[in-house]
Order: sequence, then C-alpha cells, then structure tokens
Amino acid sequence: MEISEPVTQQSGTMQSRSIAENPCNMCMPMGGIIALKGVEGAMVILHGSQGCSTYMRRHIAEHFDEPVDVGSSSLNEKGTIYGGSSQLKTAIDNIRKVYNPAVIGVLTTCLAETTGEDVHRIVEEYCRERGVSREMFITSSTPGYGGSHGDGYWYTLRSVVEQITRPAAPHDGVNIIVPITFSPADVRAMKQTLTAMGVSFTIFPDISETMDRPYKTTYTKMPTGGTPVAEIRKMSGAKATIEFGAPGEEKKFPGTYLKDTFGVPYHRIASPIGLAQTDNFFALLKTITGKSMTAETFAERGRLMDAMIDGHKHAFAGRSTLFGDADLVYALAGFTIEIGMYPRVIASDSRSKHWKEAVTALADGSLEPVTVLCDTDFATVRRESETAGSNIALGHSDGKYLEEHSGIPLVRLGFPIHDRIGGQRICSVLYSGTNRLLDTCVNTLLERKYRSYRKRMYDQYFPSSRR
Repeated sequence: MEISEPVTQQSGTMQSRSIAENPCNMCMPMGGIIALKGVEGAMVILHGSQGCSTYMRRHIAEHFDEPVDVGSSSLNEKGTIYGGSSQLKTAIDNIRKVYNPAVIGVLTTCLAETTGEDVHRIVEEYCRERGVSREMFITSSTPGYGGSHGDGYWYTLRSVVEQITRPAAPHDGVNIIVPITFSPADVRAMKQTLTAMGVSFTIFPDISETMDRPYKTTYTKMPTGGTPVAEIRKMSGAKATIEFGAPGEEKKFPGTYLKDTFGVPYHRIASPIGLAQTDNFFALLKTITGKSMTAETFAERGRLMDAMIDGHKHAFAGRSTLFGDADLVYALAGFTIEIGMYPRVIASDSRSKHWKEAVTALADGSLEPVTVLCDTDFATVRRESETAGSNIALGHSDGKYLEEHSGIPLVRLGFPIHDRIGGQRICSVLYSGTNRLLDTCVNTLLERKYRSYRKRMYDQYFPSSRR
C-alpha cells in the first residue's frame, strides 16, 4: 500500500513510502457490517473465509460491548478454485433457519473479490431456487483492499438505499444520514433533539438500540431497533437529505443517489461538533423545515458558550493531533480551531483529494503550521506529532502509542475504542455533547500540566533542593 507522507501547508511537498506500519484504517467489510447493524431486522453474511467474520465480530464487539453476530460462507480452498456459490447459499440457508431475519446483507471480502465471486448473481440465483423475494437481500461489494472501513460503511449504505428505496409520495420528513463515527449515544441525542423540535425524520442507519441495547433477562438473537425498511423505502419522498461527513467522492454517498434518482435536495455538512458546526446544522434544519431549536437546546448552546469562555485559557495551551476516520477528523479540525486548541497534525485514512483540500482549507484558519496526512500510518503520525510538539491527541484507541511512547495524552472518541469501556456511550455531537468533549479536552491538558509542571519548576529554579 502506498502511503502519502506529510503534505504541509508551508511546503506542499509529498513523499511516498512503499509500506505501512500500523495503518490508520481497517478494512471495508467492517464498516459494511456496522452500516447493516443499523437496519431493523438485518443479519450480515461475509462471503469469504471464517477468519474474516471472526476478526470483525471480535473487533466490533469489543468497541460496543455487545454481542455481534456475523455469518460466514466459510470459503475454503475448494470454493476458491471452483467457485463458492454453494457455500454462500448454504450460509444463507443457515442464517434464515437460525435467525429468521427480515433483511440479509451479503458483503464480500478480499478472497471473494480476488477470485471474482459475483454475489449479486449468486443471490439472485438463490432467490429463484428457493422461491424467496430478492427484496429481503442487500448485496454490496466491499473488498478489504478497496478502501477503509469508512469507505465500506458509505458504499454499503448506498447499496441499501439503491436496493430498498422505491418511488414514494412527497412527505415532510427529512433524511438524516449519519457517519460511522456516530456512537449509539450520538444517534439517541440526535433523535431526542429532532423529536423535541417536532421534526419528522428518518435517521439512517440507527444503531442507538441495536448496538447498545438495555439489559434484559431473556436474550434474543436479533436485537430490536434499527431503521425500519418501510422508512428506508420512502426516503425518496423526503423534503431533503442531511448527510453528516467530510467532502469526498460523491459516487459512494447514499444522499447523492437519492438526489440523482429521485430529486431529493441533498446537503452534506460537517458533523455537529463545536459551536459553529452545530449552529450550521440547526440553521439548515430551519431552512428546510421552518422549525427552530427548542428553548432547552438554546440553553444548551448558551452553556457551551459559557464553557468555551471558562476553558479558553486552558484550551489555548493545547496543540493537537487529530486522527481517525475522515468524517470525524474533518469535524474535529473545525472544533479544535474554534476553541484555540490548534491542530498541528491532521491525519486520516482517507485517500480522497476532496478531503485533503477541505481539511487544508480549514487549517488555513489555524494560527499554527499544520501537517496534513492522507492514507497514513501511526508510525508517521507519531513522528510528525513529536516533531510538531503536539501535547494532546484526539482519536480512537489505536492511537494509544502516541500516549505510551511519546507521552501525548489521548482523548478517546470515534471507532474503535478497545482499551476503555463505554465507547458506545460517548456523546460528542450537538451543543451538550460538544460541551462534554470540551471539558474532557481541557481536563486532559490540565492533568498533564499539573502532573509535570512542579517538577520542571523545581528543576529550573531550585536545582539544589532536588539533590
């Protein structure tokens, strides 16, 4: 894999490496699984080796602290050489028998894609042979080497919309399409806010219950919740689509499909993290629906502004490294510049020139020189962070080496979080979520300061007393 080395504002130079050391992304099928887990009654099958589904189940389950079932066609040597259609059909039979799902999502893996398996044809063949409706299946091409987990998420969401949505009568609903970095808590906060405003909406995908279900004495194989298929079907008649994320190749976004196919007005904006980006969301929502934020939401906005004033003198001491999924990093860049915790390194798994251009434009508002890294690895992120003098990092658990080896404290958010519990309960969107994120960042800087500044002071001014 070719890794783009630092692209800096000052020089604009680029160097290339032929290897990646601890890359900043995971493979496409993982994102596809999370996308489908937000559809009501859906079960997922990976057409590939057993190891792929095992690895992804464990990885996702460790983040959400929930059981995550993923089927596998268990493609083996024979299937790889002669074709794996019989294995996939058997897997579908087993999934239907054990889970009785309303929807079955079939995703490909590296092995299936390399051998040229056509899952769309195999599923259509299965439906003719078993006499079942093709409409209960979602097929999506997600080769592990084809992009990041974020790419797999967006491509799968688009596949869902393409294969489920039908022409529908115009209605007052708004499609709210969320990125992979929205936690169940983020989705719940969004739903509660929109409901309080009286906005009719379809949130897609909805993992608020499927990936963070309450404890019950009786275990069920299929969790409740998720975006109902009936609502996905009528997204074509919505008043507008608001899709949260960073600029990128439009061909992979579901909102683009709804615009091009059904004429649904499409707005892709940064996730509502920070004052300005949340203001932008509510302003857009008012333009579309005519509805204003509630008095309670307006009060939360005031509390955020008060917190920004309270914490500014501490946040301004921060020089941050931002890394992770492109959509989250894009939103965090705006947030950190807004609070004066200027980014020094902005790194993402994205290969998109649109993302790079958008982030570089945001970085123009920073008072510090910024290094932008695309499709990078953590060895590069760590080296650039040390060179830039970063003293705080924001991103997921895979960046723990910044903390362990470079002494740069890490504020954990996004996906995945494996070395702490509660990743599914971190809320960082809208005014109240931003307030919590701001407090966490400032307190992280204060903890670092108070842990070390007395030692430095004594070493500098009273060296004899330290003997």
